[in-house]
Amino acid sequence: MSYFVELVDHRLGRLLTPARRVWLQSPRTLLLGFLGLHTLFLFALLPTILTGRVLGDLPLYRVWAEQALRNGVWQGIDVEWVYPIGALVPVVLADVAGPLLYQLLWFLMTMALNATAVGILTDWGRNRNGYKAAWFWLAFSLVLSPVGLLRLEGLSAPLVIMGLVLLARRPMIAAALLTVATWIKVWPAAVFLAVVAVSRRRITVIVTGAALSAGIAVAVWAAGGLRYLTGFVTMQSDRALQLEAPVTTPWVWLAAMGQHGTTIYQNHAIATREVSGPGTTLVAALMTPAMFLVMAAIFVLLLLALRRSRDNAQLVLMGALALVSTFVVLNKVGSPQYMLWIAPVVAVGVAHDWARWRVPAYLMLGIGGLTTLIFPIFYLPLVHGDAGALLLLTLRNGLLVVMLGWSVLGLWRTARAGSPASVSVRQTASSRGLAAN
Repeated sequence: MSYFVELVDHRLGRLLTPARRVWLQSPRTLLLGFLGLHTLFLFALLPTILTGRVLGDLPLYRVWAEQALRNGVWQGIDVEWVYPIGALVPVVLADVAGPLLYQLLWFLMTMALNATAVGILTDWGRNRNGYKAAWFWLAFSLVLSPVGLLRLEGLSAPLVIMGLVLLARRPMIAAALLTVATWIKVWPAAVFLAVVAVSRRRITVIVTGAALSAGIAVAVWAAGGLRYLTGFVTMQSDRALQLEAPVTTPWVWLAAMGQHGTTIYQNHAIATREVSGPGTTLVAALMTPAMFLVMAAIFVLLLLALRRSRDNAQLVLMGALALVSTFVVLNKVGSPQYMLWIAPVVAVGVAHDWARWRVPAYLMLGIGGLTTLIFPIFYLPLVHGDAGALLLLTLRNGLLVVMLGWSVLGLWRTARAGSPASVSVRQTASSRGLAAN
């Protein structure tokens, strides 16, 4: 791994001359890069925008919005829903101009949140240390754009970036952003847990998060949907092993080799591919308890590392990476948009300290590229057992395990020997608005 990182650094060093580095750290260059990338996205989506069609998960989102605005049937209030109730806000908001403009409004919401995340990462162009993080986020947005632009994760991910960066300077705003993100898609709860474990702002974060969550619960109760408030938990717990989940990989190979009793099938109720075979029912039942058990162990490791670490911001980010990676690696569901759970933490880590976070940054770009190759490019060959597509899936899932191992190993080393961070490193981090976490 270290050889690979040094090789990439060497190639980038030759490519990025001092003049080019200065050019990339210009606010104008970053603005042009952001606008150019999102103009490219807009042109790619233009055929669907002009015809009033939608892609990805947006057809389902639009149906839910139409049911709410036209028929008065609100997901999560009148009926049980697969998502936390906060997801209803962007789902319905994208339909306020009518169903024909749904794709355009969703894109504009995603673009606005990405712009805010990039601005906060760079302190609106004033902090040059955040430029690498901003370019990383734009690069990752590009490689994962087929799902990043068409899922709720495209909205929750930039909210997490904002929350982590603002944690030191504006803990109440940061807590509110992380809480809102969690009520849109549940995965930011893992980031919230890391903040609660080791942040010096934990009391403010806990109180703000609890107050906002209570307000949401009261609003749902007033609307008559309190019984469905936690329905997304039970709806997810009944699912089988999904095709792309890391834990499913051995059975995908068995199905491809024609192993008797192992098959890949379509779950029409939730529009996804799942795998059945010897032991899959038991493994599916065990994965959620195992995931929470590992997360509890990481939480304890965070508390132990807190006693020795001299770089609190690094510990928050490392803990968040470990917890979110566990959420992905030990999840029986493995959708491609889950890569957007990990990338926001890595982006803020890059802003904090590039030297430490270059390994997960390179890993994440590789994981993102492989994920897009798997879905949508080679998804049908994968379903039909194509060996090349299976190798891509296996490599991607292996890199996810490496990511989890890297973060846990970092926490373990900190807990045993203490962080090598120096006063100068802490002062540098503080100037970025991260060290006081």
